[in-house]
Amino acid sequence: MTQRALTLARRISDATPPDRDRAVDGLRALAIGGVVLGHWLVTALVTDGGTVRGASPLRFLPELAPVSWLFQTLAVFFLVGGYTAGRPRTLPYRPWLAARLTRLLRPVPPLLGVWTVVVAVLLATGAADRTVHTLVKLVLSPLWFLLVFAALTAATPLVSRLHWQWPLSVVIAVDVLRFGPLAPSWIAWVNLGAGWLVPFCLGIAWSRGTLNVRRTGWQLLIGGAAATAALIHWFGYPASMVGVPGEGMSNLNPPTLAAVTFGLAQCGLALLLLGPLRKLLARPVAWAGVALLNLSAMTVFLWHQTAMITVTLAVDGTRPGLHTVPDTPGWMAARMLWLPVFALVLACCWTLFHRFERGVSRRSAAMR
Repeated sequence: MTQRALTLARRISDATPPDRDRAVDGLRALAIGGVVLGHWLVTALVTDGGTVRGASPLRFLPELAPVSWLFQTLAVFFLVGGYTAGRPRTLPYRPWLAARLTRLLRPVPPLLGVWTVVVAVLLATGAADRTVHTLVKLVLSPLWFLLVFAALTAATPLVSRLHWQWPLSVVIAVDVLRFGPLAPSWIAWVNLGAGWLVPFCLGIAWSRGTLNVRRTGWQLLIGGAAATAALIHWFGYPASMVGVPGEGMSNLNPPTLAAVTFGLAQCGLALLLLGPLRKLLARPVAWAGVALLNLSAMTVFLWHQTAMITVTLAVDGTRPGLHTVPDTPGWMAARMLWLPVFALVLACCWTLFHRFERGVSRRSAAMR
């Protein structure tokens, strides 16, 4: 590392308020990084008769399900979101909420604008409807997360006194009903709010000091992992913690009880990592990387699928790891080689669009 980079890292570290818990930012960075890498590893765009369709190696290689356990980290993001929302506010609720939602949603219009133009060009040049639908679905799929996260943030005053086990009880009841013979199909979507409210409420409790962090961390990790294993082994829940194209049931769309118990195990591990993360991020270089990623977390999150799509469509021919059916271990090995290319294109997207996320006032930025 050059002396200039080291100097910049020290400046970032010195400018960080001493009372800021760097481990919280570290968890947020891990959550965003997990989602990005997870999507890049298990999302394939297969060229098929002049069209592009989505596929996943998890359908053909079910032994890769542990990949989804490592990289489906949304529960940690909701845990950190609850922690941030639950901290004492220096502003009244409405200005606080406006600042939070502005930071969260400001990067969305540029993405929608660019893809409106892309879709128009694709349709004008005769692209198949199936291709357009596949690409647009990939690009817009992260927005569901932002909408749920924004809704829970707005509801913080209403849910701040909820114990995390209360929404967990709702998730259990909904799953009992949804897999029964009489319940309407829409009942499953109750879990879209209740399921992510579980780690969000856990984060609020953490922010208020009502948790014994280490004891709770071990309880959640062991209990959540055991419950998830039981649900998969004895009750037929999918082993993959992400949706798999072509499979009848998804743990995420909407969240199932297995996804929620798995998320609790992840939250337990996250709480146990706080100490090691604080030690690691006391180092200026490590902290600088985390701080820079957090400043543009939503930009990275929103544009990472565009980066993968751009590489896939720009490369001619039928290349393993990009255009072929992901049905062999060789495809996975080839995909690993493409990850640096995806990252390079994502860096270009970041260069072009991170200014929209950073375009907040200093007053708003101080409230992150």
